Amino acid sequence: MLNVLPREGDITTLRVVRQLREALSFSEEEHATLNFVTEGNELKWSPEASQEAEIALGKKASDVVAEVLKKLSDNKTLHEDYVSLWDKFNPET
Repeated sequence: MLNVLPREGDITTLRVVRQLREALSFSEEEHATLNFVTEGNELKWSPEASQEAEIALGKKASDVVAEVLKKLSDNKTLHEDYVSLWDKFNPET
């Protein structure tokens, strides 16, 4: 999701995007428990320490992500990597 968040927009959108980027980032606690390793251009972590995290999104944040995905689809630049993200934010299609 981080890769599709806009870097430009009105001030309220940018503030929501900033909060969303922070929520999607790893915390100090996660850094300590996940044992990150960089291999080439990939960041990996210990599978034994792997954990899921729930991130609450408000209406505005959800709308921003859905709008960006829709724009990518309309421009025919939506990547295959984003199909599952599309399904979460645009379930009606």
